[in-house]
Amino acid sequence: MMEDNGGMNANYVQRLRLTFRKEGATRYIGHLDLALTLERSLNRAKIPIAYTQGFNKRPRMQLAAATPLGYLSECEMADIYLLEKMVPDAAKEQMMARMAPGIVVWRVEEVDLRAPALQTLTAVTDYTALLLDPVDLVALQQKIEALLAAESITRERRHKAYDLRPLVVTLSLAETDDSRAQINMRLTMRPGKTGRPDEVLRELDLDPMAARITRTAIELAEPDTQGK
Repeated sequence: MMEDNGGMNANYVQRLRLTFRKEGATRYIGHLDLALTLERSLNRAKIPIAYTQGFNKRPRMQLAAATPLGYLSECEMADIYLLEKMVPDAAKEQMMARMAPGIVVWRVEEVDLRAPALQTLTAVTDYTALLLDPVDLVALQQKIEALLAAESITRERRHKAYDLRPLVVTLSLAETDDSRAQINMRLTMRPGKTGRPDEVLRELDLDPMAARITRTAIELAEPDTQGK
């Protein structure tokens, strides 16, 4: 479905980075289906996206990171490689004229063709978790402070123990205008070191199914500092 920027016989001349929102029913679209939806929308918009060579041609496209099913997002990222150069703003307008419902491309920028693959640059990501049921704000604040004060927090993922604490960069509690609790979190997003909002909520004795979780930002590392 997706292809990186490798290959000896590169047939592309430009790389564009799309930043887009996932709204409404698109929260239930999985990673591969999202890539397919983007591909079809770009083809409908007559964006000259490049494809790999050979029998099983695939679009030259990279997604930054999969958003779990059920999550909304204000900041998804995808890199696409084009056969012909386009002005980024004009490309955005052309895309949105034929984009699938629920996907809103709000920024398009040109990226150096030689830059590392998008998915290798993710560093941290921000989420909000709007709690749908009433909670004791004082007790919840105490649990957040205890989590942040802990030196380590052992949890299990896929039958393997891991330490949640270093994956949580920041964690705070806010109250919305309609008096509902909202947890704001910044989590690491690196290979093998990716924090998950649902696991943070469970550590706070909260049910992730009773929260509306939204990704609000992705921060990329500079190529020369990645992994340091």
